[in-house]
Amino acid sequence: MIAVTSPFKFAAPGPDRYPNPTRNRPQFAFFTLGFRLPELKLSAGRTDMEMLQRWRDSFWRTSRGGNLAVEPDSDGEDFFSTAEGDENPEHLVVMVNGINGSAADWTYGAEQFVKKLPDKVFVHCSKCNYARLTFQGVDKMGERLAEEVLNVVKNQCELQKISFVAHSLGGLVARYAIGKLYESVPKLEPSSHNGDRLNEEDTHNLSQCHKQTHQGTIAGLEPMNFVTVATPHLGSKGHKQLPFLCGLPFLERRATETAHWIVGRSGKHLFLTDADRDKPLLLRMVNDTDDLKFISALRVFKRRVAYANANYDHMVGWRTSSIRRPSELPKSNQLVSDKKYPHIVYVERERFNDIHNRVPSNLGEQRDELEEEMIKGLTQVPWERVDVSFQKSRQRFIAHSTIQVKRYWLNSDGADVVYHIIDNFLL
Repeated sequence: MIAVTSPFKFAAPGPDRYPNPTRNRPQFAFFTLGFRLPELKLSAGRTDMEMLQRWRDSFWRTSRGGNLAVEPDSDGEDFFSTAEGDENPEHLVVMVNGINGSAADWTYGAEQFVKKLPDKVFVHCSKCNYARLTFQGVDKMGERLAEEVLNVVKNQCELQKISFVAHSLGGLVARYAIGKLYESVPKLEPSSHNGDRLNEEDTHNLSQCHKQTHQGTIAGLEPMNFVTVATPHLGSKGHKQLPFLCGLPFLERRATETAHWIVGRSGKHLFLTDADRDKPLLLRMVNDTDDLKFISALRVFKRRVAYANANYDHMVGWRTSSIRRPSELPKSNQLVSDKKYPHIVYVERERFNDIHNRVPSNLGEQRDELEEEMIKGLTQVPWERVDVSFQKSRQRFIAHSTIQVKRYWLNSDGADVVYHIIDNFLL
């Protein structure tokens, strides 16, 4: 666990408004600086990749300085404040990495959450899906994430609310996980004897820790914010949905045929070529099914927000990350920088009433049937859409990582996007 051990002071707006957590981090001079290399204890079944990740995390944890203390956590990395006078936070924020990523990808975001809201949030960076495990498919990753969240909730009985912040493929994984958590948890009551897929110990612990006093819960908690950042909600199959292919039909067809060779079942899910059931998984995830309530789970969140790169994201297209048709994308003259958040260029808010009053736009445009079905399914609930542009940034060519500040020294220009997420968070 990573805990903040002292109160925080915030800098005034300006060049130093978004702090650099690595500014005082020592360089890689292990021996001359006197650092002791962490001892590696190999155990049966541990992969070399996992051991390397543990070693790397251990080194950085021991060298961060006085503000952050560290304790290991098998389920992930937990960030919370231990400043004197702070109450135990009741709001769990689950942060989920994307494909080929790790819990470390959200380190900067997690630190800023706790610095800004020290007595409000308990931040958990998910660790169950990392590196090649992210190639095993959205469903398997979602099941692992759901199990991990349940473990966190059981171990932190003071938690009352839950939010998700997910990057890239992690947004799809989080959508699958909440569908699984929503279906099972409402059945849990202290006196309940009906069937459930959770074992008796899970049922007892959750019912004792968390009273269900409101309708619709996720892991027994009140759902608040569901935030996705550069997530391919509509998959990667459509025209220009995988931008680095430059919209060339030949390359897009080849990518559809070969994606599973590179990223396994996750590639099949992203390109809608999985045939496990009658429909591709992403199509099934835009409606409730008999066993998983995907849309019902989304609906119980107070906010659903999609942050999308309007340009220079070579991995995820603007339409798929903002859940829009081509004609619904803002025009270039509508993209205006915000003074407080210079890379936020457009914000669109929807309400439930707007869904029923929505007039179909540009009925004559050519549409992909699968894409259209996913848009209709996902827009059964209102979304806030926040468009981001790094067009004037030197880091624009790595916009997909910059939007989440994956590594501060490389992606620091995305700090204002992280602060926009925090400043608009419902508590």
